[in-house]
Amino acid sequence: MENQAKKVLLTSNGDEISVNIALHLAKRGCQLVLMGNECYLRSVREKIMDSTKTVVPVEVIGLDIEEERERAFDEAVDKAWKVYGRLDALVNCYSYEGKMQDHLELAEEEVRKIVKINFMAAWFLLKAFGRRMRDHKSGGSIVFMTTILGAERGLYRGAAAYGSCLAGVQQLVRVSALEIGKQKIRVNAIARGLHLHDEFPLSVGKDRAEKLVKEAVPLQRWLDVKNDLTSTVIYLISDGSRYMTGTTIFVDGAQSIVRPRMRSYM
Repeated sequence: MENQAKKVLLTSNGDEISVNIALHLAKRGCQLVLMGNECYLRSVREKIMDSTKTVVPVEVIGLDIEEERERAFDEAVDKAWKVYGRLDALVNCYSYEGKMQDHLELAEEEVRKIVKINFMAAWFLLKAFGRRMRDHKSGGSIVFMTTILGAERGLYRGAAAYGSCLAGVQQLVRVSALEIGKQKIRVNAIARGLHLHDEFPLSVGKDRAEKLVKEAVPLQRWLDVKNDLTSTVIYLISDGSRYMTGTTIFVDGAQSIVRPRMRSYM
């Protein structure tokens, strides 16, 4: 794919998935701005710089993803945009599932936190980033990291608020592609499969999950957070996907196809 060395804004809560995506992007020469908890992300920046041994810049912009004011997101994106003069892509990896529980017992405060982080933040980031792409006539790519829980075929109990937010983001991808495609802005999502430390596998027990995944999942393993997602992110921000928008790509090892089978095993 041509011109992979993009200028990328990546949101992260310091989790393994987003950190490994950032690391792989940096190794391919992408200039990164990491956004989220500034304290956490400074250590992530050091890890990336130590691992890559290159002079590719990695900057950090602090933002409280639970912030309710749209202006806070707009100001943070503005700072990120000015770091390199422009940005080519936004990759939103920041998420929060919370503990699995009956949604009739879910506390209001927890629901608000889940909605703010997983849907409202996505909405505010898309608006702030999209406006700058529109005003600079630069076009570009916006990618949202979601999970199979946001799709009808990937449902599981105990995460109603989180799943509803992810479904909202996947719908936001479709309608945004319809609305802002004329500005040459592409909007896509990834519905990743579950990894061993996600809430659902943990709820059945790590040992049992490791054993039964070989019988329940076609590829006989959980998602590898270090290697399974980066190539799809690189594709979606690259020029090679210039005619792709409004799409959610499943990177799940067919977990979503066999969800009823998984439930019976688990």
